[in-house]
Amino acid sequence: MASAAQPIKIAILAMGGEGGGVLADWIVDLGEHNGHLAQVTSVPGVAQRTGATLYYVELFPEDAAQQAGVPPVLALMPLPGDVDVVLASELMEAGRAVQRGLVTPERTTLLASTHRVYAIAEKTAMGDGRSDSAALLAHAQGAARRFIGWDMAASATQAGSVISAVLFGALAGSGALPFSRAQFEATVSRGGVGVGPSLKAFGEAFDRAAGGPGPAVDAAAPSAAAAAPAAPPAVPRSVHPEVQALLDQARAAFDGDTLGTVVDGLRRVVDYQDPAYAALYLQRLAGVQAAAGAMHARSSPLLHETARHLALWMSYEDTIRVADLKTRGSRLDRVRGEVGVLPGQLLQVSEYLHPRLDEIAETLPAGLGRWLLASGAPRRWVEAAASKGRVVTTTSLRGHLMLTVVAGLRRWRRGTLRFAIEQPRIEGWLADIGHAAATDLALATEIARCQRLVKGYGDTHERGWRHFELLRQCWQHGTAATTLAVLRDAALADEHGRALQAALQRLAPHVASHSAPGHATGHAPPSTPHP
Repeated sequence: MASAAQPIKIAILAMGGEGGGVLADWIVDLGEHNGHLAQVTSVPGVAQRTGATLYYVELFPEDAAQQAGVPPVLALMPLPGDVDVVLASELMEAGRAVQRGLVTPERTTLLASTHRVYAIAEKTAMGDGRSDSAALLAHAQGAARRFIGWDMAASATQAGSVISAVLFGALAGSGALPFSRAQFEATVSRGGVGVGPSLKAFGEAFDRAAGGPGPAVDAAAPSAAAAAPAAPPAVPRSVHPEVQALLDQARAAFDGDTLGTVVDGLRRVVDYQDPAYAALYLQRLAGVQAAAGAMHARSSPLLHETARHLALWMSYEDTIRVADLKTRGSRLDRVRGEVGVLPGQLLQVSEYLHPRLDEIAETLPAGLGRWLLASGAPRRWVEAAASKGRVVTTTSLRGHLMLTVVAGLRRWRRGTLRFAIEQPRIEGWLADIGHAAATDLALATEIARCQRLVKGYGDTHERGWRHFELLRQCWQHGTAATTLAVLRDAALADEHGRALQAALQRLAPHVASHSAPGHATGHAPPSTPHP
């Protein structure tokens, strides 16, 4: 009579650089050194963010195969409803496993990290394109027989290891496989690379997983302390006298959440340009504050939204800003940490840059930039020279110096064509907010939120500005606050503006009749050089 033994079926969903292959190899090595036959296959994918791969492992007891007298037939791919253990390196990967039917409440133990790595579609959405992490988590918990999960990426970072070691420890602690902790640890030691950090990450994950399934997040009711009113935000101190004066001015003028947002805005604008530019930020806010009236002089939704979006607009991304960010030491340190550079290893960072004619012209002094855009042969020459992108290695002396020179143009940013374009736009938007605030604070708040459309680079930026101009026509023609909110959400729904055109036809036909999809209004803002 043939043995009734069945293989243990394990699916691993991991993204590039997370050690999914190492994890699969560990499981195979674990099985083969402890009386099991093993087979592993992998199917690469892209997952719209970085290379995502599905690894599938089957383990079959050697003694059962010997009793049966024939080798087992092991599958190459998992089947829906027929998987014992699923390991997911990220919450969306866990959701993909559930969607594919690999996770079932009758059978599957699901071990997943609850952190998110956003897909390209989530990052490039005109609005907030992020998937609902709470819904993903609830779906994963409800679909599995047993769910074990927490932010394993953070655990790996704290241990100085990679997430595969944390997942391996969680697998051991779950008791889903018929092997001891010592057998798991011996597998890691046999690897011979990064054994110390890997065992540290493994041990911490084992202890956490062995404590019980539990939810990935604390779902307990809010404590009394959490329900208490929030304490006033702490305003930081600065060693720079001019910056400290601005912080003192903000503390005297604003309260509550608005004060916290203003402080964040000051930090961003000072980092972008200088204290004098941050003083202009406070001066502009003071104008909106005065228009809001005495009842809303220190804190209100209008002031909070204006403070947030004004800081974002005043720190628009230009070639100078991009070069500055790409050459910062903190950025290189972050990249080293993300790719796990070990002592003695060399790191090379190559940037793909593709500035357009507009971006080049708008980095020049305003008069020279306008001349270039209106010229004949010089414009064609620059367009030809910039028609193809170029790769700049910012970890090389030449590449770093090239971008450092561009970043150093910050001191002359006020004289650039881009600055001359953006500042009147900002002033016009603030004037509209102030005018509306005198009679309708709700409308003024919605106008402030419309700045969300002015973001991104290239075609995305141009479309966003076009949509902003259409909405500006609406509020200047007396559109109600609720209607403007609906139109803004429609503008953020798709990059091509179809939803906005449909909403305009329904709610503001006087504007829709004068607009056509694809027709730009005014001078198009430049795009940020392609990272």
